[in-house]
Amino acid sequence: MQSAVPRVGPLPRTGEIFLDARSARRALRVTWHHESGLVVLSLWRDNLCAGTFRLSVVEVPDLIDMLRAGLDAAYDASAARTALPGAS
Repeated sequence: MQSAVPRVGPLPRTGEIFLDARSARRALRVTWHHESGLVVLSLWRDNLCAGTFRLSVVEVPDLIDMLRAGLDAAYDASAARTALPGAS
């Protein structure tokens, strides 16, 4: 009896995989689909896709802005924690 689990295809040239901080068995796969005007974010556990989110390319700048603002805030918070008392 053959498994009904679909095989994972190769990642398109316009994509990237990010491993989850909790486990290398979990990943976020980001792929551009220029022909459809979409970026697809998919969540993976081992070789199984657990879910997808399709983001219109016109919304990508807002996502990037939000990620950048979060990165800036994380950097500022880290710098504040490591600053020596009395340093300016």
